[in-house]
Amino acid sequence: MLLETLRTAADGTVPGPLLAELTALYASNRDFYALSGDFPDANDIRPEQVAAALSVELANPDVEILLAREGAEDGDGPAPRRLVGVAITLARHPDPADPDPWIGLLLVDAGAQRRGHGRELATLVAERFRRAGRTAVRLAALDNNPGALAFWASLGYEVVEHRRDRQLGRPCTVLRKALSEPSSEPPRRSRRAARIAVLDPEGAVFLFRYLDDETGPHWALPGGGLEEGESPREGALRELREETGWTDVEPGAFLCSWEHDFTRAGVRVRQYDDIYVARGPRREPVGGLLTTSRAEEGILTWRWWTPSDLADPAAEPVWPPELPRLLAELEAAVDAGDTPPAPADVSGTGPA
Repeated sequence: MLLETLRTAADGTVPGPLLAELTALYASNRDFYALSGDFPDANDIRPEQVAAALSVELANPDVEILLAREGAEDGDGPAPRRLVGVAITLARHPDPADPDPWIGLLLVDAGAQRRGHGRELATLVAERFRRAGRTAVRLAALDNNPGALAFWASLGYEVVEHRRDRQLGRPCTVLRKALSEPSSEPPRRSRRAARIAVLDPEGAVFLFRYLDDETGPHWALPGGGLEEGESPREGALRELREETGWTDVEPGAFLCSWEHDFTRAGVRVRQYDDIYVARGPRREPVGGLLTTSRAEEGILTWRWWTPSDLADPAAEPVWPPELPRLLAELEAAVDAGDTPPAPADVSGTGPA
């Protein structure tokens, strides 16, 4: 992800092409603006309204508007790169008793959510403040937006007070996070792994639930690290049999590769997953001695997830975050009798 500061034209206005990008990003977050009431009609957010809102922010010399664009490793080619998020920060609060800078708004395009962009943008904004010598950062989340409260809490922000916001008097929860110096942690251990997305006849996918030391609870496909001299396809098949006891399922089409970070048993890992698709009946894993091995691998439970389950925004994170889209595209191609889509290369650090 690349951050750049919004620059206005010579007359102080936002250039037309950029305003169009920002309007599309704002409009994609209809649900948020239906809660906030920042615009007269959340279903019809217009460029002139976005321009007016930005001009109010830019009139304050302590405000900075940061544009988040896909980095070279995220995009499909050279610039211009897609605008995926925006953050509005305030270096000094109007209350002289408040020593901390603020994040006034952090917004990710709805079409790019659940890919870790929000977490990455929030981290980059906090890091900018830390490098500027600030010791903490604050923000206010609307009380009627529990998803936002959960998101910021997952990033280590702690509730410090409840009050109404200065703009519209809306009930808010103020959160704060101390900004410490980066730790001198050892580098991550690189690990190759492989997984299988097992789909039942109705298109539901089988997932295990894990609890990770770094990213918290999440759901992931059966699979794990490769053994010496083992190909990804061989490793995916071995892991599936070890974790489920199913001996009649073979890995089929290659779905995607995914790079992600996690910590387990105190070991920081950067893992490279190759993911395959297979078809099988809907059933439970085989029990017996396999139960012990699952617990040792950190597996808490399992279940079949339907496409509607995967699309539920309130569900716990699924790894990789792109899995719902990739499976939907695969099923659509199969239904249409087309060749399955080309393998995807998904990179990130976990769900948002």
